[in-house]
Amino acid sequence: MRVILIFAISFLSSLLIGQKSYFDRYEFTSKDSIRGVYGPYRANNDVKHYTLDIKIDPEQRFLSGVVTYDAVALEEVDKIQIDLFQNMDILKITMREKELKYNRIFDAVFVEFPKPISKGKEFSIKIHYQGKPRVARNAPWDGGFVWKKDNNGQHWIGVACEGDGASLWWPCKDHPKDEAESVDIKVSVPDGLTCVSNGNLVEKNAMPDNYTQWHWQVSYPINNYNVTVNIAQYAHFQDVYVSPAGDSLDCDYYVLRYNIDKAKKQFQQVGPMLDCYDKYFGPYPFWEDGFCLVETPYLGMEHQSAIAYGNDYMRGYKGGMQADGQDWDYIIIHESGHEWFGNAVSSADHADMWIHEGFTTYMEAMYVECQYGFEEAIRHLNIEKALIRNVEPIVGPYDVAWDKFRSSDHYMKGTWILHTMRNAMENDEQWFSILKGFYNENKYKTIATGAFLKYLNEHTNRKWDAVLEQYLTYPVVPTIEFELKEKKDGLEVKYRYVNVVEGFDLPVSFGKKGSFERVYPNENWQKTFLEGLTEDTFEFPSDLYLVNIQRED
Repeated sequence: MRVILIFAISFLSSLLIGQKSYFDRYEFTSKDSIRGVYGPYRANNDVKHYTLDIKIDPEQRFLSGVVTYDAVALEEVDKIQIDLFQNMDILKITMREKELKYNRIFDAVFVEFPKPISKGKEFSIKIHYQGKPRVARNAPWDGGFVWKKDNNGQHWIGVACEGDGASLWWPCKDHPKDEAESVDIKVSVPDGLTCVSNGNLVEKNAMPDNYTQWHWQVSYPINNYNVTVNIAQYAHFQDVYVSPAGDSLDCDYYVLRYNIDKAKKQFQQVGPMLDCYDKYFGPYPFWEDGFCLVETPYLGMEHQSAIAYGNDYMRGYKGGMQADGQDWDYIIIHESGHEWFGNAVSSADHADMWIHEGFTTYMEAMYVECQYGFEEAIRHLNIEKALIRNVEPIVGPYDVAWDKFRSSDHYMKGTWILHTMRNAMENDEQWFSILKGFYNENKYKTIATGAFLKYLNEHTNRKWDAVLEQYLTYPVVPTIEFELKEKKDGLEVKYRYVNVVEGFDLPVSFGKKGSFERVYPNENWQKTFLEGLTEDTFEFPSDLYLVNIQRED
């Protein structure tokens, strides 16, 4: 199990107040709670290792096999909860060849032990199952399997299940709080097809009925939803990335055979990208498992060390959502960024998915700044700012299954929160040190939003509680109100925040471009005098802050 960091108490109480006022309008069912809460039959054991040993029949779209669940008891254990979607059949559950009793409630499976397992004791169960896993209607946003054919009529198969959960296709403790420390993935597919999964390829084995088993091994902690299978007649090529420190990383690429020339050109972006992320955060975090891009029949997904790529070798996001003059592939840059935030640093509850998406979307801007400069990063950020909707809080409700976000604000607004905080600090050395330190302190852990707040407060000697409460738990963006009055030698500026939580005190700068004045607004009127300025020459740098501006006549 990864270490779980606890919320700062003051922030947690305010956060829940903000959440409650908004999410009271939703009706959550017992099914949502059973799936979403880290209840007693999950918390009583720590998963150490999974072994998936499955067979996939592409013609029948059918999956069968055994998953071994290795864990240690954290207290005396007489029952545990695992998860598997109801449409998948459980044939039996065994421990040391003896069948165990179980009952299913919705997608949860409660497994009973004939004799309690003592605290600290390791145990292992095997779940034998089969079925036709759910088909994704619109992957990766809708979870499930994608069964397609390539241009040559050959099978091309993938799975994406971030919001819905890995239990739509394999039995596991399907909660983000507990990640196995390692995983073995053995997948048998018809001869002639390649199966690409996470980590390193250990071996290939001939199986009965003209099948081949592909055995992959993950040696780091991994989210359940990151475990993947990709099946096609792939062409495989390799490269070696050399880090700024001189270390060599194996890079593997699996693409449809007729796209290999395009891929060899497009994937040249990987090296400079890894250099940039190394600069800001440190080395690629899954070094021993290697770096891999694999072409998929859907847009993309951050599957750890086997990143799904489906952007058709185009710039931007299928050719769009990118500033003119910038030539980079959104899926390569974004999904690879998740190796740092989302995979190495993971949220402990679905409510905090902005830790995955907001930070990684911000990494896009950091990449652009690294490659093209600050002004180009601002251009990229402004494209994303236009997509912010402010229709709901970024942080969702805790302890329920929650994949119902009505906007992508946990992506775009999340990145603008971080951009705003950088400029509020007005100290880039400090800001980038905080980002790097926060990442490295929490690498290979599952965390809550409070961990970020705690790190910020400790490393800035300033309390950011109200700022994060406003941005993360309320839809509304802060408004700064101005009253401008021209005087003989300059401009008198009165200013205050409105429509904000108590104590909101984000520092900002304004005035004359190139010599902005630093101020510390709150909910009370304050004033300053700007020499030589008029109402027409007064500027507020909206490119730097996520705040609304209101001028009073």
